[in-house]
Amino acid sequence: MNLSNTWSTLWRMALLALTLVVGIGLGQQALAQADPGSEMATAVPTVDADTWRQIRSGETGPNYRTSRFDSDYNLINASGESWRQLRNRWVSPFGLIAVGGMLGLIVLFYLIVGSKKLDEPRTGRKVLRWTLFVRSLHWTVATLFILLALTGLNLAYGKAVFRPLFGDGFWAAMMSGTKLIHNYLGPLFGIVLVILLLRLLHHNWPKKHDLVWFKKGGAMVGKGHVDAGFANGGEKVWFWLLATAGIVVIASGFVMDFPNFGLARDTMQWANIIHAIGALGLTAVALGHIYIGTIGTEGSIEGMTTGYVDETWAKEHHNLWYEEVKDQAIPEADLAAQREAPRGGDEPAPHSS
Repeated sequence: MNLSNTWSTLWRMALLALTLVVGIGLGQQALAQADPGSEMATAVPTVDADTWRQIRSGETGPNYRTSRFDSDYNLINASGESWRQLRNRWVSPFGLIAVGGMLGLIVLFYLIVGSKKLDEPRTGRKVLRWTLFVRSLHWTVATLFILLALTGLNLAYGKAVFRPLFGDGFWAAMMSGTKLIHNYLGPLFGIVLVILLLRLLHHNWPKKHDLVWFKKGGAMVGKGHVDAGFANGGEKVWFWLLATAGIVVIASGFVMDFPNFGLARDTMQWANIIHAIGALGLTAVALGHIYIGTIGTEGSIEGMTTGYVDETWAKEHHNLWYEEVKDQAIPEADLAAQREAPRGGDEPAPHSS
């Protein structure tokens, strides 16, 4: 082998060795990027306990800044961790206890007491209780409330239920649709609810006889009757819960729906907590309202589906209101004839809602 060939071979071996060294170095760098600890050491070489204390204290530097525009939050947001702990340790368990507990109480009550039947036979004469306008508002609010309750429960607990059952793909698609429905129906619910509350406000001012209604438990058990006007004590409580807690839930929902109005992160966190507590509490109470208005009390659902109630129902559940409108009662046959007429028979009576 001549000298030229020898130097050529040595040069190629040296170049190969250099290539191997560079490749090993790049491989180690890639491993460092894949490992969070090594990546952190590469990006910020002096990450230690003192560094984290400095970040938490609010000091900033070239290696750690908030990524939110025009914000004074630190890289570590202690309030965010407080929000997470409050939501996971208190609000979520509260929701399960409230909603699940109400369902259990309703089932137990139904099994022990059963549905509240009319004490006297129906007379076949009907009294107008709810106009078409009010019924339309009510069913719109009810439908939106149920959809918001279901999607809200899914947002709160769906991850723990559906993700393990169906996997990440199904769960992600379902949550995306759930969030879209919840965010867009929320403002519509708020508008319609306010209209309904204003329409029914004059029926729901507290009266002295409401205290007696509560003392006797609304006569849900036994055959006793208690005085009640157009709205009884329980209905008034539900009305004012919607007018207070319901408005708070709507307002907090608007805050979360429109974060682009310069709202601080702390404001969004508190809105989330308030919204969840109020919505879960209202959902629990709504279950009782639904039960009493359907299978819990004979004849109640008829008023909100047809607009009319039987005289017997009116006398037993809203006797003070019945005394005001009893002269307007009409036989069921005449009512059917009116409904077949071109204008229908759902015109509001002078003392009706």
